[in-house]
Amino acid sequence: MQTTLTSKGQVTVPAKIREQLNLQTGDTLDFQIEGGAIKVVPVAKGSLEAFMSILPKATRSYTIEEMNEGIAQGACHGGA
Repeated sequence: MQTTLTSKGQVTVPAKIREQLNLQTGDTLDFQIEGGAIKVVPVAKGSLEAFMSILPKATRSYTIEEMNEGIAQGACHGGA
């Protein structure tokens, strides 16, 4: 199936695909580049990807040791 890219960079997902994948208005789609092709994947509602997309981006990377320490501190202090 083909669709046309608009001047604003928008595309319409063909009705047949929307119906087959049960896509609804407001659903999130993830665009990925694979070997020079574009892959469009629906992000499952309630998925980790959907949750992560609403969180603020970290200002720096953390090591595994730092993450484990933070988890341990949270467990010791009841998450406070």
